[in-house]
Amino acid sequence: MSERDRYTLPTQAGKKLTLGQLTGAASAVECAAIVDRYPGPVLLIATDMQSALRLHDEIRQFTRHPVLTLPDWETLPYDSFSPHQEIISDRIATLYRLPTLARGVIILPVNTLMQRVCPHAFLHRHTLLMTKGQRLSRETLRAQLEQAGYRSVDQVMEHGEFATRGALLDLYPMGSEEPYRIDFFDDDIDSLRIFDVDTQRTLQEVTSINLLPAHEFPTDKAAIELFRSQWREQFDVRRDAEHVYQQVSKGTLPAGGE
Repeated sequence: MSERDRYTLPTQAGKKLTLGQLTGAASAVECAAIVDRYPGPVLLIATDMQSALRLHDEIRQFTRHPVLTLPDWETLPYDSFSPHQEIISDRIATLYRLPTLARGVIILPVNTLMQRVCPHAFLHRHTLLMTKGQRLSRETLRAQLEQAGYRSVDQVMEHGEFATRGALLDLYPMGSEEPYRIDFFDDDIDSLRIFDVDTQRTLQEVTSINLLPAHEFPTDKAAIELFRSQWREQFDVRRDAEHVYQQVSKGTLPAGGE
């Protein structure tokens, strides 16, 4: 096999390229070479999430193109707990970038490949760009955050949380590596600053924040009504206050609702 054929993906249906006996980081080197030659995004399917993360860290060392991962939920159907917030954040960040990814590689475990994902139109429709000097009241932003699925807490510690203190609003957007502190002056955004979760001290100022939704599914009134109608078509309605139907009807997302 020539070097050109070795690093060129098949372009016809039914054709395949097989590379074997790759040990250690050799598979990452081969994948990086393919990514560098292919004029579009490459989908790399791993056997499990541990292998996907290893390939992600290794391939990044050998290519200048973006290397993304789409993590597995790491939960089973009917589990009574939700995926970790960091997993949800990473998934939403990757799904948001996919339509604009001209070159690079997306790595995901085979379990993730078998799951449905949200339409990209949903992510863009529920994304909010905030900039310094923008006219936006704290009450309006709080309402938008709650509608997007963010949780109000006393102190922000993880993705999907926000907290208010006077004219300040702390926020940890999904898909962001850093939390932000928003300082309001009347109904204007006076400053946007990164802060440290552990010390809660501000670090540096930024000019804008891209706010992604907190979930891969809508949680507004229209979505709740759709859930209620489809539930009634398939299942009996229980009056137990802790039942998933009653919780969602009240606007509360139960653990494991994903």
